[in-house]
Amino acid sequence: GRFLTVNPALVTMLGYDSAEDLISVGVPHVYADADMRAELSRRSLSPMELLGGEVMWRRKTGEEIRVRLSGRPSEEPQTHSTTFEVIVEDITEQHRLHEQLRQAQKMEAIGQLAGGVAHDFNNMLTAILGYTELLTDQIGPDKAIGRDLREIRAAHVVRTVTPMLQRLLGERIAITTTLADSVGSVMADVAQLEHLLINLSLNARDAMPEGGVLTFTTGNAELDGAYTVTHPGARIGRYVMVRVADTGVGMPPEVQARIFEPFFTTKAHDRGTGLGLAAAYGTVKQFGGYIEVESQVGRGTTFTIYLPKASQPAQVQGASLPVNAPVGTETILLVEDESGVRAFVKIALQRFGYRVVEVANAEAALILMKTFEGPIDLLLTDVVLPGIGGRELAAQVGRERPNMHVLFMSGYARGLESSEGRLDAGAQLIEKPFTAQALLTRIRQLLADADSSAA
Repeated sequence: GRFLTVNPALVTMLGYDSAEDLISVGVPHVYADADMRAELSRRSLSPMELLGGEVMWRRKTGEEIRVRLSGRPSEEPQTHSTTFEVIVEDITEQHRLHEQLRQAQKMEAIGQLAGGVAHDFNNMLTAILGYTELLTDQIGPDKAIGRDLREIRAAHVVRTVTPMLQRLLGERIAITTTLADSVGSVMADVAQLEHLLINLSLNARDAMPEGGVLTFTTGNAELDGAYTVTHPGARIGRYVMVRVADTGVGMPPEVQARIFEPFFTTKAHDRGTGLGLAAAYGTVKQFGGYIEVESQVGRGTTFTIYLPKASQPAQVQGASLPVNAPVGTETILLVEDESGVRAFVKIALQRFGYRVVEVANAEAALILMKTFEGPIDLLLTDVVLPGIGGRELAAQVGRERPNMHVLFMSGYARGLESSEGRLDAGAQLIEKPFTAQALLTRIRQLLADADSSAA
């Protein structure tokens, strides 16, 4: 097949110097697929091949573009040959945006799955930490334990975990580190961050069966609007960057597009579950961060993690309950569908003087509100409830009792909640898992602020 005439727009699209230059190369030459070029060089093109929708062409530089072909065939009566009038539309950018949207929707679904797992886990952890704290209060503070959520330096975690990783990965893989000075801190659980690095390292090990180099890099980064436009899920802000790069086999684009999906794996059935990278994605999202992957077949893979910089020092929550924990006498309506969490919160509040009325769902709370005699000072409700959610419950209660204060509880990590779990700006929220000390302090502050405002 050959070009008979071409317009200037097609010449520009394909990067040729002139119409004559493009006509001279022939139609098969512009097809990106080498097998297709060879096939079309041996025979004439069929109408379906010329007018068959979307195909990959290549510019003079070799750059591939996606084009949409449309038009009509026409018969030359004198020569009895068929010519084609073809409209060529460059849809490369349109296709990229479509794929970007599809990927964003898929990652949102994965994020919601990770959020659901985090929600269930945080509910269990709230009950475990809470009862441990109450028990510790009875046996003495010297046995106290706590959750390791605090301000940490990513470089320190890398240094700490590297010796263990070297033993785990074996002698054929060398570990190098490039840890920048003056890197900011992040709010994270040390154990979770270590587990994140281990998951990425094990993935790198499997990509380097003959050995190679695994490199950890830390630094500061700032993501701007231009970056977030091309990376759905990323947010503008200042971050601590942790990069994990290997010299392994790399991944083709179709694998890169699915690596964070739960249970997706290219490994043999006895080498992996397909959950390691999905867990890594969920951990980064739980920290409010973003993870990016870059890979080329034969050139290795690089994971770049962006974790938000800590804006203020963290207050480490211990599991012992101080004797001077804030007390109160107010009445609290507790709405929580998880029985373990509900029982722990009720015991903790009652121990420190509060009167607690408990129900398991919003419908029961609304019925109780109509029959309960006396004031209710605070609504303490989970955000996500069966049936009517906590946000709608608070809105209905607010119309009946406008002076009642509201404190929401949520087991969803920030950024992983569903639309049902998103609160309005200014809403008071305590995130699970929390300790009794943290809950009591938050309630006392909320009620005290309300009292001072009323005065």
